[in-house]
Amino acid sequence: MLNFKTVSFLFLIECALIGILNYFFGISLWWLILPIIVYKTFIIYGSAKIESNFYTKTICCSSTNEKQIAITFDDGPNAEYTNKALSLLTEFNAPATFFVIGKNILGNENIIRKIDAAGHIIGNHTFSHSFFIDFKSTTGFSYELDATSDILFNIIHKRPKLFRPPYGVTTPNLAKASKALNYDLIGWNIRSMDTTNESEEKITQRVISQIKPGAILLFHDASEKTIQVLKQTLNFAKENGFKIVGLEELLQIKAYH
Repeated sequence: MLNFKTVSFLFLIECALIGILNYFFGISLWWLILPIIVYKTFIIYGSAKIESNFYTKTICCSSTNEKQIAITFDDGPNAEYTNKALSLLTEFNAPATFFVIGKNILGNENIIRKIDAAGHIIGNHTFSHSFFIDFKSTTGFSYELDATSDILFNIIHKRPKLFRPPYGVTTPNLAKASKALNYDLIGWNIRSMDTTNESEEKITQRVISQIKPGAILLFHDASEKTIQVLKQTLNFAKENGFKIVGLEELLQIKAYH
């Protein structure tokens, strides 16, 4: 897959070539529309597809052949549903990673302590997770990451090294900020779509039908539906010999600075 630097270089070459042809042979500058369209298509695709590694390296699964998988949650902590998820994980002796939003930690500090005390990993999911976060500057993204990191450090005395971009969207500024702050970007290769209006049964089937060695599953600890899907997923993993491990073990990386 082409990356941002390569695509940008090729775009400039194409534009320069059209400019030269226009100067010497009178070719219409309307031909510039074609490389612009192609360039914009790559930009949109690369930004939206976290697994494309378009702007920066993102780890979306493990290449292991062992029957190991990792469970991750986004957008917490949630006073009701994070606790329910923790209870299920304890019941199945399954570790997980919680990518938390900084503003959601406020008032839920005890849940963060509970996640950490249970041996689960806590990752960074920015402070605001705002709708327009992808338009932030490098400085803006750095603030988003630092704010959440500072809050977590004040609670559990650890600074997360794992970062999952909001909505799974990456940008040049996000890439620069996360690289400067030495974060590992974590994606997924099984997206449950548990925030949609689909039924619990359909979501569960989507998840379990894709489970294979090295998979990283994406859930959101924000609804009762997710809790029920989680329970069925844990049962499926147990019945089919899949071991649930933390991201540190699955990916052989460190979770904290």
